Amino acid sequence: MRALSNLLLLCVAIASAASGRQPNIVYIMSDELAYYELSHMGNPYIKTPRIDAMAKEGIRFTHAFAAAPVCAPLRCNLMTGKHAGHTSVRANDGGTPLRADEVTIASLLKNKGYATGGFGKWGAGGRDSTGVPEKHGFDIFFGYYDQVHAHSFYPPYLIRNSQEVKLAGNTGGRTGKTYSHYAIMEEGLKFIRENRDAPFFCYLPITPPHGMFDIPSDDPAWEHYRNESWIKDDKIPQDVKNYAAMVTMVDNNLGQVVDLLAELKLSNDTIVFFTGDNGGQDRFRSPEHPRGFFSPNKNPTSGVEFRGGKGSLYEGGLRIPFLVQWPGKIEPGQVSDLMFAQYDILATLAELTGAKVPNDTDGISILPTLLHSGNRPVKQELHSHFYWEFGNMQAVRIGQWKGLYIRNKQAWELYDLEGDISETSNVAANHPEIIATMTKILTESHEPARPGTYTTRERHERDRWAKWGTSRPQESSSARKMNRIKEKGLIPFEDMKVLSASSENQSNNRKAAFAIDGRPDTLWHTSWSDGLKAHPHELVIDLGSPCKITGFRYLARQDGGWNGAFADTEFYVSNSPTVFTDCAAKARFTKTKKAQSVRCEKPAHGRYVKVRVLSEVNGKAWGSAAELGVAGRRIK
Repeated sequence: MRALSNLLLLCVAIASAASGRQPNIVYIMSDELAYYELSHMGNPYIKTPRIDAMAKEGIRFTHAFAAAPVCAPLRCNLMTGKHAGHTSVRANDGGTPLRADEVTIASLLKNKGYATGGFGKWGAGGRDSTGVPEKHGFDIFFGYYDQVHAHSFYPPYLIRNSQEVKLAGNTGGRTGKTYSHYAIMEEGLKFIRENRDAPFFCYLPITPPHGMFDIPSDDPAWEHYRNESWIKDDKIPQDVKNYAAMVTMVDNNLGQVVDLLAELKLSNDTIVFFTGDNGGQDRFRSPEHPRGFFSPNKNPTSGVEFRGGKGSLYEGGLRIPFLVQWPGKIEPGQVSDLMFAQYDILATLAELTGAKVPNDTDGISILPTLLHSGNRPVKQELHSHFYWEFGNMQAVRIGQWKGLYIRNKQAWELYDLEGDISETSNVAANHPEIIATMTKILTESHEPARPGTYTTRERHERDRWAKWGTSRPQESSSARKMNRIKEKGLIPFEDMKVLSASSENQSNNRKAAFAIDGRPDTLWHTSWSDGLKAHPHELVIDLGSPCKITGFRYLARQDGGWNGAFADTEFYVSNSPTVFTDCAAKARFTKTKKAQSVRCEKPAHGRYVKVRVLSEVNGKAWGSAAELGVAGRRIK
């Protein structure tokens, strides 16, 4: 095998010497673009002509696996060449950082003389952490460091090497003047132009089609759908249509890169990868489309499905599109069933460029398969097994066998994927010898995570906040039918301001400020997906001036749930925003969607109110409020 690798390296070296340079590398990774969401895979809705052309001009893989089923961990797996049992980033919180000592693809290539640039979503360490990309081999990284920040295409700013770059006319949320993805792609194409004379590594972990499903109405992608009847159907939500256009926008982005390489006469000197990051998500489900409108995990020809999706270690969470082209080096029109995972890419690029692979990696180079030509069998080293872990699951694959260990049940599932790709028939009881082997692999493959660190999280939290910035969701049509806190004798909502909150869930826009915005369709929710915070939950409100307060009002969330609805609650009043000693009122709120009241035992006087939530109606850890009201009047 080593002799083959040396021969491959010699061939690449001869080719490189002929052109006088090392090969350029472009790696485009589209966030959550799924296996069956490409038109060459038979998707009946989505148009991807440039990706389809790449499939004809290069090699397409049918068994490429995400190294993790969610964004942050897999980016760490990809960059470091380690599987999920060895990586530093295993949580999908967008902020857990790489350690300072970890080698990445970019640092390996930088040491080989490459210009290194990243453009898109990093996800392996927020600002002021050991995981920032500029400390891991990137000359420049422009885009989002935190994945919550990356949910918005109209954030107030992006990040370049840990510094903020303002985007004109943006306040966060779903509208603005500067579409962030355009700015990111412009910087990526600029990087290629500026480094045309030296070998470069251009990493494009672009956000679309993930995040809020927003795309400018004049984007060229819409032209592909001008005559599509389903696009004109008012019954189909606009987000569904936007999603299709966003995938086609990504397709155009691939075309921009390939066309620029041709313009610069770099096509033959550049290997281009195009892939998704993790398995597809069954978005836009309905009775008519139970696996999502675009059926990302369902073969449109045969109807055979991958089980699960993003966040799961079933095939639907792991199978990704993966295409590679390199004119003159990779034979066109190939389809390969080689099984490999994202943690194999570091070893592949190391072999391609002559870099030394670190000893603590888990990957195997797939370069023999990429550069294979002729009819002779490819001499490709294969994995004896694959290993994954995420959340409550661990998984092992050995050839046709896929085992999943469900931690909280301490139970195995085993599937023969050769005849059961949908993972419907658990045969674990029939194959104890395979389960024994996989149990041993589980033990040997997992080690405790050792994430990096932060000097401060202030700028990281600011970036997460920037997803919504100062924007607010538009009032929903259903808000008119919701209950409200609306009566005489209340301090006006517009006169109040939230000074502090013990926590808020920023990633889904559940800000503390929404507890006093006068809108029942918005709500404050304490942190849960951003990291669970337990009781007590506190909110400090500034009334604007000293008031005589006689009571308080509480309106529970007005959607179909009760998560976070207050039970035992205390209200304090003070003339200091930080010192609250006297409890003005106590209440035990109940399960009702109507506004609830509590009176002060005696009038309280002060400018500031602290709401202290001690328990939740269902006994859970979180807290939520659609509205909070204060009954009283100004002290003149």
